[in-house]
Amino acid sequence: MTILTFTLIMILGAFLAGFIGSLSGLGGGIIIIPLLTIILGVDIHYAIGAALVSVIATSSGSAAAYVKEGITNMRMGIFLEIATTIGAVCGALLSTIAPTSFIAVLFGLTLIFSAINSLRKKEEHIVLESSPLAKKLKLEGTYPTHDGEVVKYGTKNVIGGFSMMGVAGMMSGLLGIGSGAFKVIAMDNIMRVPFKVSTTTSNFMMGVTAMASSVIYIQKGYIEPGICMPVVIGVLFGAMAGAKILVRTNPKKLRIFFACLIFVLAVNMIYNGLNGKI
Repeated sequence: MTILTFTLIMILGAFLAGFIGSLSGLGGGIIIIPLLTIILGVDIHYAIGAALVSVIATSSGSAAAYVKEGITNMRMGIFLEIATTIGAVCGALLSTIAPTSFIAVLFGLTLIFSAINSLRKKEEHIVLESSPLAKKLKLEGTYPTHDGEVVKYGTKNVIGGFSMMGVAGMMSGLLGIGSGAFKVIAMDNIMRVPFKVSTTTSNFMMGVTAMASSVIYIQKGYIEPGICMPVVIGVLFGAMAGAKILVRTNPKKLRIFFACLIFVLAVNMIYNGLNGKI
């Protein structure tokens, strides 16, 4: 395979990854890593490095829009980023010494969890009274609705959410994904933050988390420009195309379809990992 053919396949594959990631809400890294490792035979560490760079690029673009709209809770995001950054660095260090088969199996299991979580019914809940620690840290906030109203909300279980964020950061650094599913669980289920705020704040945090772990991958030489550049270009354009189509289609049916697709990829990753093919 020539370099030009390899690059074109990566751009096309990254476009599909960004497209599917945008429609499913799981991010392009979930598709990029199986594409590079299983189909193109790239070492999983280089695949994770490329996925992290793509997470930084996509998160930076969309996060800016959410911050401008006033939905993202920046104070909460910066506070929880302490945990995710520490976790991301630990995960990245662990990734460099862990067997590739273990990473592949863990990645597959995380894919299954993320796919199931994307199908879970999202119920909006508003906590009016914050916990004492949340009040002390001033983590409560407001967000605008489509009608122009401003909704006030509080938060609880700060320590539990902070701990879960550490796990989310570790999974991000170890597997090269945004770990949005874990971050939303920390804020939505544990801290009782409204779903709209938890998803946008999670998106705001993803780029910083990926940046922290990518430093370790750069030091280890796993960030290869020849792989990262086509991946970033493809994922960005794919995510933009997916966002436009998502507005005009039924998101529930799309998520079911892509969750099934991701489940197949997960089983493939686990199988290849257990058989030592990755």
